Amino acid sequence: MDDVVVWIIIAVVALAVLAVIAYLLSQQQKRKKQQAHEHATHLRREAETHTPAVTDAQLEARQAEAKAELARTEAERAELRATEARQGSAVTEAKQEDVLREADRLDPHVDHRADDYRPAPGTGAEPSGDAGAHTDTGTDNGTGTGTDTGTEIPTDNGTGGRHRDV
Repeated sequence: MDDVVVWIIIAVVALAVLAVIAYLLSQQQKRKKQQAHEHATHLRREAETHTPAVTDAQLEARQAEAKAELARTEAERAELRATEARQGSAVTEAKQEDVLREADRLDPHVDHRADDYRPAPGTGAEPSGDAGAHTDTGTDNGTGTGTDTGTEIPTDNGTGGRHRDV
């Protein structure tokens, strides 16, 4: 019977040790949970202190987006104006070319049917062969009453050249 009592005492002591270990482990878990809760609370408070900075950053981002949208809109308008200007320039150029072609068609010194014909301001073929040259077919005889049939009118066609009036 002594052996049974010893074994019972050993079992009771083992159970008591296990109970103490279990209690200590549960206390440790409670402390860890409490520390985690306190740390989370601290982080939340810290995050709250950053709220004005976050709000300012959001406002700054919205302002930057608005400025970017305004810049995109202005760029689109500028591109539209540039396109309109190019179209206007092409129309003006076409009108100028039509006038030059008509002048060249009427000018007996210009072969406007040649394969390499290109109308250009001030390049009508003159009897002397000089492009844009002034031809005086009148006589002066010292009286100053000569007749000028080669009237040329300066035109501002973007090239600074001269254009014969037809």
